[in-house]
Amino acid sequence: MKLFISVLLLIPLVAIAEPTLVFNTTGKSPLNTAAGEGFMDKVTEMALLNIGYELQLVKLPAERGLVNVNQGIDDAEMSRIAGLEKTYKNLRQIPEKIMDWEFVVFSKQDIDLTKGWESLANKDVAFINGWKILENNVPPSASINKVKNDNQLFLLLKKDRTDFIIYEKWAGLELIRKNKLSGVKLLDPPLAIRNMYIYLNKKHSKLINPLSLSLKRMKEDGSYRKLEKQILLGK
Repeated sequence: MKLFISVLLLIPLVAIAEPTLVFNTTGKSPLNTAAGEGFMDKVTEMALLNIGYELQLVKLPAERGLVNVNQGIDDAEMSRIAGLEKTYKNLRQIPEKIMDWEFVVFSKQDIDLTKGWESLANKDVAFINGWKILENNVPPSASINKVKNDNQLFLLLKKDRTDFIIYEKWAGLELIRKNKLSGVKLLDPPLAIRNMYIYLNKKHSKLINPLSLSLKRMKEDGSYRKLEKQILLGK
């Protein structure tokens, strides 16, 4: 009888456990961290909790992450540019953006970027494999080196194996600071500023509107701005 009562007591605990969604992240600190304390980590965590889900993070290379979510191995991608469902047919974009990303050039030398992407024509350029906006826009005349991660990316620049690298603004600035990369600087203007979106595997289509609305309400009630100030602006 005591054993039966113990089993009954456990049933409510199982019943109230919130379902978990596995999100792949491609960003680095301060946007994403291994401990889930980055800006996008916390925004996603809060947005999911508001609709009754918990967040689990995985960190995969950019291209592998897209493939896994498309195949339903993982549940979602945390931050990608619009329109990827045209290529990855099982992805479903959340309409409300998670944030804007500034795709910028880092270098030891100056360059006139007023012509945007075309400014990199015939230049030595490196970026991370699987970042579709870069693969689609860097001029084919550029000498392109694709790497697996940001550490390899900035190492190329540090060792003068490329002249220009393209990366996300916030993560790039923090990496320069943490690694004390003297001489490496952020160049203006950005090559592009893009809305970044969460993508779900199609099996979670019922969550598209609730999650989009949750993100929108966070921006309206000030909780989004609070995380932005704390994590990105250090206020």
